[in-house]
Amino acid sequence: MLRLKKQEGGSHVKVSAGSKVFDVVNVTLLTLLALTTFYPFWDCLVVSFSSLKSYLATSIHLWPSEWSLDGYAYMVKNIELWTSYANSLFITIVGTLINMTITTMAAYVLSKKDLKGQRFFMFLAVFTMMFSGGIIPTYIVVKDLHLMNSLWSMILPSAINTYNLIILRNFFMDLPLELEEAALLDGCTEVGVLFRIMLPISKPALTTVTLFYAVDHWNDFFSAIMYINSKQAWPLQLFLRSMLFQNDAAYSSGGESLFLLGQPMKMAAVMMAIIPIMCAYPFFQKYFTTGMTAGAVKG
Repeated sequence: MLRLKKQEGGSHVKVSAGSKVFDVVNVTLLTLLALTTFYPFWDCLVVSFSSLKSYLATSIHLWPSEWSLDGYAYMVKNIELWTSYANSLFITIVGTLINMTITTMAAYVLSKKDLKGQRFFMFLAVFTMMFSGGIIPTYIVVKDLHLMNSLWSMILPSAINTYNLIILRNFFMDLPLELEEAALLDGCTEVGVLFRIMLPISKPALTTVTLFYAVDHWNDFFSAIMYINSKQAWPLQLFLRSMLFQNDAAYSSGGESLFLLGQPMKMAAVMMAIIPIMCAYPFFQKYFTTGMTAGAVKG
């Protein structure tokens, strides 16, 4: 069997029954995949606005049967939460600025085809993606630099990411060479070409890489485990881990109130942790496709 499918121009194209079945199966599978991905977030959101009694009443949470803001109220009063929040904001903002400054300058220089030793420098950069010093040597370096229990220990060791460097380098290589030549003829310096010409027309790639760095810093957990022992320097992810362990210990011993250490409170803390990224992502989403595809053309 064939059916007619109307195109944008007004003409009709014959579509087979097999194609129709494929469309139905494809849409069904993608819908199920989307629901599977979205449900954990929805469950977390619903539980955070539920009372402990409502949470314990059922194992599937589609809508709060008894609304409660007690979890958020308890977390807002927690001073350690705001301290860790401030630490994560500092790490994310300052770390991303350092990342983008170093990555952008390195990518622009490595995009120059007339740079002597360009292939050698790119080999050194790519080599780090396949072989690294390892956890213990990195820990020793951070310790010898006296960065332990410092927020800089989560910023400086990861000041540049080779994958992001390659994305920006390839994007700069795709830009018209005539723009740079015209700017140099008008008396602009190499630094001026970078900041006045290249960066303004590279917003898609810059925005994409910026969001990559920011999300990595915000979610960084392993570095905090290795380098930070002081509670005053805990980032948000380490605070959430500590709270989870505290809850488990309290449930085992029975020494704490189930209300104060209940699941709604934990989900409220999780929601407060992901809200900044959720708010920022829609503003950067439109740059994702352009930035990723433009940086993946050349090797």
